[in-house]
Amino acid sequence: MLTHIQIRDFAIIDAVELELGPGLTVLTGETGAGKSILVDALLLAAGGRAGAEVVRHGAERAEVSATFVIEKNAAAHAWLTEQSIEHEGECVLRRVISSDGRSRAYVNGQAMPVQSLRALGETLVDVHGQMEYQSLVRRSAQRELLDQSGEHRELLSAVAETWRTLSQVKDERDRAAASAQDREARLELLRYHLSELQALDLKEGEGEELSIERQRLSQRGRLASGAREIIQLLREAEDVSAEQAISRALTTARHVGELDPKFAPMAQLIEESLIALREGVESVERYESDLDADPARQEWVEQRLAAMESIARKHRIEIAGLLALQSDLQEEFQRLDSLEASMAQIEKRLEEAQKKFRTACDKLTAARKSAAKSLGESITALMQTLGMPGGKFQIDVRQAESAGVNGADDIEFLVSANPGQPPRPLAKVASGGELSRISLAIQVAAVQTDALAGSLACLVFDEVDAGVGGGVAEIVGRQLRTLGERAQALCVTHLPQVASQAHAHVRVTKLTDGKTTRTALHPLTADERVEEIARMLGGIDVTDKAREHAAEMLRAPTKGSAKAAAGATKAPAKAAAPARKKPARR
Repeated sequence: MLTHIQIRDFAIIDAVELELGPGLTVLTGETGAGKSILVDALLLAAGGRAGAEVVRHGAERAEVSATFVIEKNAAAHAWLTEQSIEHEGECVLRRVISSDGRSRAYVNGQAMPVQSLRALGETLVDVHGQMEYQSLVRRSAQRELLDQSGEHRELLSAVAETWRTLSQVKDERDRAAASAQDREARLELLRYHLSELQALDLKEGEGEELSIERQRLSQRGRLASGAREIIQLLREAEDVSAEQAISRALTTARHVGELDPKFAPMAQLIEESLIALREGVESVERYESDLDADPARQEWVEQRLAAMESIARKHRIEIAGLLALQSDLQEEFQRLDSLEASMAQIEKRLEEAQKKFRTACDKLTAARKSAAKSLGESITALMQTLGMPGGKFQIDVRQAESAGVNGADDIEFLVSANPGQPPRPLAKVASGGELSRISLAIQVAAVQTDALAGSLACLVFDEVDAGVGGGVAEIVGRQLRTLGERAQALCVTHLPQVASQAHAHVRVTKLTDGKTTRTALHPLTADERVEEIARMLGGIDVTDKAREHAAEMLRAPTKGSAKAAAGATKAPAKAAAPARKKPARR
C-alpha cells in the first residue's frame, strides 16, 4: 500500500507531499491542473522512463519519493530479499532526474539500476488507464490472470516439475544419441589407446623414479669421479687426510682435557665430527661401488621412458598424467560399450516423463477451461453494468502448438463490445475506454478472493471513467469503491458520480502569479468535499441546489456500496488476480 509520496521540481510541481491511506482516494481538479502529472510522478518513482523534460523549468533536478507498506506483498518481499535489502515491512522508492537527463534510483537508500527498480515497481504499482492497458492484451498476462483466478498454483507447480524432468531426460537422450553416431569408431580408438596403456603397465610414480635413474646412469662417470675425489680428500690423501687430521686433533684434545676439565666438551665435539666423517666416507664408498656400469639396465630404462614419453606426447599430457588418462578412457569405453542398453533405459524414462507431463497438462487444461467459463461469465456481467450493454467477455483455452513449463494451452481474451458481434481478440476490438473499464471489472473480481485482496499492488486508475456518464458513471464509482474496500485504489476523475464514492478526496489546483505556474494538492474535509462535488456538478457558479445535490451524493455511497456488493456476487469466488506487470510509462 502506498502511504506517502513526495514530489519536488517535477513538471509544473515545485514541491508537494501527500499522505495516503487505504480505500479509494480520488484526485479531482480543473483540466490541466496536473492530476495526471501525479500519476506520472508515481510511475517515475516505480522505474518509469523519463528525460530532462520532466525537470521543472529553472530547477537543477526533479525528485520523487514514494513509501509503501509491503507486509502482505509477497512479490515485493521476494525481490527485496533477493537483492539483500533490509526493509522491516516498508519500502521507499526514490528517483532523481538531473536537468541533463541523467537518472539515479534508490531503494531504501541503496542505489539501484533503473531496470531493477522497474521490476520492483511492477509489484507495488498497477496503473490502469486508456493508454496503460498493454499488459491486459499480452497473452502471457492473460494466462497468469486466468491461473490466479482459478488458484492453479499446485497444478502449475506439477506441470513445471514434470516439464523440468522431461527436459533433463531429453537432454540426456540427445547426448546419448550424439555419442551413438560415432560409437563404433570411438570404441575402436579407445580399444587401441587402452591396449597401449595396459601393455605399458605403468605404476604410480614410476615415471619420476625412472627419470632420476636415467639421470644417474647417464652421468655415471662424473658421479664416480666426484665420489672418488671425496674419498681421497677425506681418507686416502698421501700427506694427511681429513680423517687423520681430525684423529690427531682428537688425541691432542683428550690430553688437554686431562689437564683442564673445561676442555672436555670441546674434545667431545671433535670426536662426534670424526664419527660423522667416517660414516660419510663409508656412505660415499658404498655409493661408488654401486655405480658399476650396467649397460643392460641403462638401455631398459631408456626404452621404458621412451615408451611412456611417446604415449604422453600422443595425448599431449605429461608422463605423470598417464594413469589418470587410462582411468578416463576406461570409463568412457565402458559407457559407450553399454550405450545400447542405456539408450533403451533412457527411452523408457523419456516415455514415462512424457506421460506424467501430459497428465499434469491435461489436469491444468481442464481446470483452466472451468475457470475460464466462470471468469468470462463474471466479467460479462460486470461489463453490462459498466456502459457496455450486450457486451460479452470470453476466455479461449485451446491447445498450443508446443507445450512448455506453463502447460500446453494458448490463452486468449476475446470480447464483443456490441450485441450481435462475435467475440474477437481484446486488443483488436476494445477501445481505450472500454479496455480501462474491462480492467476495472477484472480488478473488482480480483478482490473477491481474500488471499489476493491483501497482496494487490496500489491500483491507480487514470480517468478510467472517460467516455461514460449518468448512471454508468455512478456504477463505475460504486465498483471503484467496492475495490477500495478490499484494496488500495487511486483514481483520477472528472465525474462527480465517481468522486462522491471515494473514501478520501484530494483536490489538485494550478496556481500562478503570472510568471510561474505550480501545482498544489489539498486533502479535502467533509465540507470541502461538498463544495468540490458541487463545483464538478455545477461548473463555475456553484449554487445552493448544487451543494444540496453534492451532499446527497456524498451520503449515498454506504447505500450504493451495498448494492454494488450485491451485484458483485455474480463474480466467481475464485477471482482473477490483476495483471501487474505493466510497462511503466513516463
